Amino acid sequence: MNTRSTGAAATAENTSPEETSDDRTPSRWERWRWARPEWTLAALGSLLLAAVLTWPTLRHPASTIPNDLGDPTLQAWQVAWSGHALLSNPADLWNSNTFFPEKYTYAYSDTLLGYAPIGMLGSGFEAALVRYNVLYVLLHALAAFGAYVLARQLGANRWGGAVAGIAWAFAPWRLAHAGHLNILSSGGIALCLAMLARGHGWSFRDGYRPERRRPGWALAGWLVAAWQVTLGFGIGLPLVYFLLAAVLVAAGCYGWSWWRKRERPPFGRRLLLADLAGGAVFGLTTVLLGLVYLRVVDLNPQAERGLEWTKMFSPPLIGFVTAPGDSWLWGERHAAAREQLSWPPEMALLPGITLIALAAAGLFISMYPARHRVALGLGVLGTVLLGLGSTLGGDGDPGYLTLSTHLPGWDALRTPGRMMHWTSLLLALLAAGAVTALAQSSEQAPEQSTARRWSRLFMPLVLLIPLALVTLEGVNRTPHPTVTPPPAAMRAAQDPILVLPAGGVGDLTYMLWTTDGFPRVTNGLAGFEPVSQAQTRMAVASFPDAGSVAYLRGIGVRSVLAVPDRTAGTPWEGIAARPVDGLGITREDLDGALLYRL
Repeated sequence: MNTRSTGAAATAENTSPEETSDDRTPSRWERWRWARPEWTLAALGSLLLAAVLTWPTLRHPASTIPNDLGDPTLQAWQVAWSGHALLSNPADLWNSNTFFPEKYTYAYSDTLLGYAPIGMLGSGFEAALVRYNVLYVLLHALAAFGAYVLARQLGANRWGGAVAGIAWAFAPWRLAHAGHLNILSSGGIALCLAMLARGHGWSFRDGYRPERRRPGWALAGWLVAAWQVTLGFGIGLPLVYFLLAAVLVAAGCYGWSWWRKRERPPFGRRLLLADLAGGAVFGLTTVLLGLVYLRVVDLNPQAERGLEWTKMFSPPLIGFVTAPGDSWLWGERHAAAREQLSWPPEMALLPGITLIALAAAGLFISMYPARHRVALGLGVLGTVLLGLGSTLGGDGDPGYLTLSTHLPGWDALRTPGRMMHWTSLLLALLAAGAVTALAQSSEQAPEQSTARRWSRLFMPLVLLIPLALVTLEGVNRTPHPTVTPPPAAMRAAQDPILVLPAGGVGDLTYMLWTTDGFPRVTNGLAGFEPVSQAQTRMAVASFPDAGSVAYLRGIGVRSVLAVPDRTAGTPWEGIAARPVDGLGITREDLDGALLYRL
């Protein structure tokens, strides 16, 4: 069933910003009249909703951080380092101040390089925390806004766009990644797709409309896609392959239309130039970043991961209807289901019960043409099958592991469940079509009929129900632990510095401590361990003694900072009682931390 409204039956509520009640191209004034208030309100609404649904992130932004003291502290340092490096010495961007004396250490993880402009604002430890917390809120807002404008561009009305935006940006599964800024930063995906569709005059509702081509929007779409890739390949690489496939399909359809009709379909030189320029920037960005990561693997062969990682993180089918523990609505209710998952943080993948129900309805009742509903449904099925990883058919081949074998770079994407970005986006678009059809049903009755009047009166109340439900499913109970500030001894130490105890998640906090001036430190934590770091940790297990002091001097370390409160259960437990006589070093107690000068 297709419930599209056409001609004069379309109202301002049911018309996307690029549509008018007839087929003429809207004037510049009409485009601004429709678009400007809506996009402003959508952006402000996304910001407000993000602040509310991520609360209490902004309650104490200078001292707390979402989720835990692991990856969030690393990523707060990453954003700070990129801003600092580009302002002070851009040529040394990839050689960060951590993992001394290794090179290309900034690329040991997804870099979040696209956030460098924000990393230039402020300096020091507290600024790094504030910056991170603000970004955490903003990325949710961008995801909501991006999905909203994508749904609107494809033909949904405002109600449908709002449901799509909220359901995608605040899906329950995303709460499992509250500590992964690089995974949550997906707003550019939806936004670039919306811009590219708008630039090419294409929507689900009307298909290709040459008179609605906007080369400037197409160029902007490619640039946003390039920016999305700079936030990391973890979710950026699937976007690269999706856009590559989209270009090939579009070119094939264009060629087929040309051959079938014996005439060239309208495209336009300006749009072609915008695509070539934007595509070149996108491609060049992808290649240059890829070369950096290849250099890391060349220097550290142990950084290359085998398919056993993918198999370990492949979720069972039940994971797709299981919510993470941080979901306020479903967390406790799904506790038993999570016990069946070997690694819940990557396997609790519920996109939202309401979203699934609305998307299922959207397969049958929608404002989209049937062929587009079928395509979206097949997309959902395909991404779910890929998201199963090796659990699909017992080995994931054909499936996710097939891509890992044949697509360059895909083998580094060790977590198949993150395909849920695409699954939930497709579900959101299906849901938007269903909600739009529901809203438009009030327009089917005769203009002056009682049914029409009652429908217009109560329909907003009916439409608030799915909107409220997808919002409710996005409510979190994410912890916000306090981050220990750097000790005064950190500022008094001469770099390069070794901080003890070394190794483990505590190194991520030390990395964040270095945002006060960015001294070089041997500490660091990534998905692999450089050979030199393992050697250092073994050599200094008995510090301070003659052997460890000689080793540290040999690699250039000038100071050792020990934090006794953190040494319990480590080789450095009781370090304060170890003598330094005859070692040629000095020790100073500064506010509970021990500073050794070598």
